[in-house]
Amino acid sequence: QVQLVESGGGLVQAGGSLRLSCALSGYTIAIDAMGWYRQAPGKQRELVATITSGGSPDYADSVAGRFTISRDNARSTVYLQMNSLKPEDTATYYCNAAVRQSYSEINYRAYWGQGTQVTVSS
Repeated sequence: QVQLVESGGGLVQAGGSLRLSCALSGYTIAIDAMGWYRQAPGKQRELVATITSGGSPDYADSVAGRFTISRDNARSTVYLQMNSLKPEDTATYYCNAAVRQSYSEINYRAYWGQGTQVTVSS
């Protein structure tokens, strides 16, 4: 089965940096877009950044200029480099990927990781 596992979260002071990783395991024949989302308590899950299979990124306005999404297709891994962190970045961060697992599948399906906690202190 396809599984996504995030790592790299933790506690950091405002202005600091963290690098999140999300590794996909399980057999796939194709991975399309990958992305990062986050959810703070009492708030909706929001998109942070996405990256196409070809490496084209998009960012939420709230993180543009501070975060960088990248991927290593050979390792089926997506990264989120987070710089200049702010307390409002505190959230559980989830990665996702659109995956095609077999040639019998005609559509990509979205898979989600368990999440990794990022806490930014003042």
